[in-house]
Amino acid sequence: MHLDDTIVAIATPPGRGGIGVVRLAGPEACTIALSMLRLKSELEPGRACVAELIEPARQHPDHQATATAVARLQSLIPPNPAEAIDEVVVTYFRKPHSYTADDIVEISAHGAPVILRHMVELATERGARVAEPGEFTMRAFLNGRIDLTQAEAVRDLVESQTLYQAKIAAQQLHGALSHRLQPVKQGLIDLIARLEAGIDFAEDDVAVLPGQEILKQMAGILSPLEQLNNSFVYGKIVREGLTLAIVGRPNVGKSSLFNRLVERERAIVTSTPGTTRDLVTETVSLGGIPLELVDTAGLRHALDEAETIGIRKSLEVLEEADLVLVVLDHSQPVTGEDEQWFERVRDRAVILVENKADLPSAARNSDKSLGCEALPRVRTSALRGDGIDELRAAILRQISGDKAATLESGFLTSTRHQALVADAVRALEAAQKAVYDQLPHEMLLLDLYNALRALDEMTGATTTDDILNLIFSRFCIGK
Repeated sequence: MHLDDTIVAIATPPGRGGIGVVRLAGPEACTIALSMLRLKSELEPGRACVAELIEPARQHPDHQATATAVARLQSLIPPNPAEAIDEVVVTYFRKPHSYTADDIVEISAHGAPVILRHMVELATERGARVAEPGEFTMRAFLNGRIDLTQAEAVRDLVESQTLYQAKIAAQQLHGALSHRLQPVKQGLIDLIARLEAGIDFAEDDVAVLPGQEILKQMAGILSPLEQLNNSFVYGKIVREGLTLAIVGRPNVGKSSLFNRLVERERAIVTSTPGTTRDLVTETVSLGGIPLELVDTAGLRHALDEAETIGIRKSLEVLEEADLVLVVLDHSQPVTGEDEQWFERVRDRAVILVENKADLPSAARNSDKSLGCEALPRVRTSALRGDGIDELRAAILRQISGDKAATLESGFLTSTRHQALVADAVRALEAAQKAVYDQLPHEMLLLDLYNALRALDEMTGATTTDDILNLIFSRFCIGK
């Protein structure tokens, strides 16, 4: 990856729009941009400037005689100004106060693809190179502007589907996870430095840490890492969302509930049982979490081939769903078809929904025999909208428990990050065992370095110089 050349790329999505942005970054960004523009005021760092994108006059003589004739003609005619192609707004960010810590120039033109492509062509003709995918963010990382967790947060922010996802990604971009890891990593480096000092400089009266002190320091490192590792259960849901299947026998109001949750008439609803023959899906945002709702066909003895296929698909999606709403008819007793659904969802995350609460209640003596008395349950009327808000709240509680209130920032949302934190936890647990087994500190350090290596893959490398500097700054070596 080259850091000393100038790169250019279209920074807005493909297609036509009101505005399109071309970004240049590198040492020649200003020079190249100014050669393409006719400014209406002086270009200053941190200020937007109106300019014209110009097409410079192009000479295309075929031979020397033609060139001479053109030169003679140009000497007789006053020069015309270069032709303007578009009116643009130019913003200059002087290094190191820019996204990549390079000089950056952003040119905002009308969003016609032909104009944006032409600006890139003009820039490359003047020495710029077309940027590789992600190269601006890569430069920001290599120049020390952001760490790896922040670089990955850029992608998450761009791919956000809900405002809550965007908020979490923005927190990560501003270093929420890095700030949470920083004291943990510093504590680990400090422990490594003290152990290294005790081994390498024992003749200089540097005390060797006793086992109890090592265990105490490791506990202060391990505990926050374990808490961070546990946060991934909720963080993965925030980042990826989950699937919720609405199941139950025919005509209990599954499609009506589905329509209430998506807040529009998405599924066909009739009084005839078995109306839903195929899966109907819709993604909604619930508490900022993407939730894919799936309306399924009712489980019963199928009357035709289409209904048979629909029931088979319903059973397949049930196996893959993260959360299941089992819908009962509040106005009717539990039936054998209801019992079949309960058998299929045992040991799953389930919410029991008693729909049609606007009708007189039927005796429900079968609940205990079904083993569903401990399930969270909500009484609703999809017809009138009663209980829908309570149902949404119950779904959120089932998804996140109390985590949403306590994990405001700095939690794990990336599978890669979770795997690295888990590796660090395992390495620290191995180090604890080494202390209990009274192994030499050289063996203990192998496990501690393994833990540090895992954290480095998240935030950036710790060099040998970092540890040596800490040793010599905190211990009076070689007095």
